[in-house]
Amino acid sequence: MAEHLYELLSPHLPSTEANLSKDPPTIQYLNRLPTLSLQALQTTEPQSLAQSAHSNLLSLQALSNRSHKSFITSADSLSNLHSSIANLKRQAQELRDGIPKLDEEAVRFSSKYSRAAENATLEQRKKVMRLSRNVDRISDILELPTLLATTVSSAAANSGNTGTSFSTTYSAALDLYAHIKRLQTLYPDSPLVNDVAAQAEDAMKDMTSNLITALRAQNLRLAAGMRTVGWLRRVAPELDAAIGEGGASNGGGALGATFLICRLANLVSTLEALDPLRELADQETQRRTRGSDQKSGTGSWTAGHQTEKYLKRYIEIFREQSFAVVSLYKNIFTPDQSETDATAPGLRGIDARTKTAQSSQTDRRLDPFQCLPPALATFPTHLVQLLTGTLRTYLPNIQDKTARESLLTQVLYCAASLGRLGGDFSMILTELGDTGDEGTEGFASEWEEVMRKHRALAGRLEQLTGANPTSPTGSSKGTLQATSLAAS
Repeated sequence: MAEHLYELLSPHLPSTEANLSKDPPTIQYLNRLPTLSLQALQTTEPQSLAQSAHSNLLSLQALSNRSHKSFITSADSLSNLHSSIANLKRQAQELRDGIPKLDEEAVRFSSKYSRAAENATLEQRKKVMRLSRNVDRISDILELPTLLATTVSSAAANSGNTGTSFSTTYSAALDLYAHIKRLQTLYPDSPLVNDVAAQAEDAMKDMTSNLITALRAQNLRLAAGMRTVGWLRRVAPELDAAIGEGGASNGGGALGATFLICRLANLVSTLEALDPLRELADQETQRRTRGSDQKSGTGSWTAGHQTEKYLKRYIEIFREQSFAVVSLYKNIFTPDQSETDATAPGLRGIDARTKTAQSSQTDRRLDPFQCLPPALATFPTHLVQLLTGTLRTYLPNIQDKTARESLLTQVLYCAASLGRLGGDFSMILTELGDTGDEGTEGFASEWEEVMRKHRALAGRLEQLTGANPTSPTGSSKGTLQATSLAAS
């Protein structure tokens, strides 16, 4: 029925609508028309169609107002659909052509970075990853030389303090250095650890210099000296190496000699503080020599008071400092009995060195420095040379016999004080009168007179102390006690 109606109505329909004959809504509407009456077709159907058209128009307007952007986008996409399909086809072709090449690269990558075989790239990557994981530890290791140098500098700045902070700072520096050396032992082939160890060695050299400088300090006490020497033994063990026969201990080795040199430098600097008095004594020496050349007593020097002041102060400092140096050395380095016997600069030191030389003739062929005498064996001799040289130069300026005897007595007490440590040089002073220098002709007789008076005083002191003069042992002990008491 619908087909017959469509054939009747097709001449009156537009061409666009004629193409919609197969449209389901069109067929449905044509099937509905025969069911309507003629009156309905003439009256209500046109109104219903107009109302439906108006409702559809409003719906289209609302839809276009609400979704116009989507319409525009869809229209654009629809217009570009042809070119998009062409591009998609081309890209699909390229992807299909690239799959074999991608497969080849994947196979090559798998074979190159396989864990089954050794690969330098993988090893390098492992090292980089390991470095990334241990960057904090490496940073701590790199900071060790800076921390050590800072600790050493802080200890040097606080070296004048007598508290525990000075000791704690140096102990912390030594602990850091020991930790670095332990790292070097664990990782001997690591360039980083070797570089850190080299920087630590430089810091330890500075610390060694600071400790050696500390040994030259004024009024060095036994505790500070032992502490400083102990640190030097840890920092520079080569200084404490044995130099004696067969590797035996020889008075502290080079460390003992360094200690004596530092204390000698302190003694010399202390004596140099007497330069104003020495200059006055030199002026009196010049006046004495001019007066001796002119053979005239008028206008020449007669007193020598400035020389007396200089020598008195010089002997006081020499006595105090020389006794302190030798005493500190003996207490710090604790030499054995053979070295104690060798400390006397006269006969015992020569005998000990002779025995050492005879017993090590074979070792001398290998290393001649193995037979060097202990540092303390020759040190008192050098001290005595300083004192005798000063006495030989300035003692002739003093013409007052009482003043000369007072100075010689002071020198005798100094010899007795040093003699308590094995360095008595009283007999060496008798040789000053045999040098032929002007003004020292009667020095030997004056020295003998002083010695005679001193022995008489020692005899009286022996009686006071209750010693038995008939016993040789008691006499020698009493003489030592009297000498020590008089020297004090």
